[in-house]
Amino acid sequence: MNGRFSIAMHIMTLLCAGEDSLLSSEFMAGSININPVLVRKELSNLLKHGLISSQMGKNGGYALAKPAKDITIAGIYEAVKPDAVLGQAKNQPNPACPIGKQINAHLKQLDAEIEQVMLNKLGTTTLAEFCNKFE
Repeated sequence: MNGRFSIAMHIMTLLCAGEDSLLSSEFMAGSININPVLVRKELSNLLKHGLISSQMGKNGGYALAKPAKDITIAGIYEAVKPDAVLGQAKNQPNPACPIGKQINAHLKQLDAEIEQVMLNKLGTTTLAEFCNKFE
């Protein structure tokens, strides 16, 4: 899995904790300890998925688009999920091999099953519940 989920969770937790104020991408980047460009890229994605809102201008910044109790961790994961939880091989197996010609279909099914189990678990926790761990 790539690092997008952890970055998105960090952003969303910061916004949850600072729910009464707008946060800048520079502030978030300092907390995450990454380049603000990477934060702005993820902020753009979270905006697109309706999880956060933004206000432009000198006193602008970002906030949650809805109450943290209405955002599940599964919803955040869905916004940033990779193509495959288990990863994907870059090469195509040999179609003449009895294993090679079937392996990708079986791995895809296994990946879907694992992702569903993970989404079921993540869907039982809200951002508010997760954020409360930091108080």
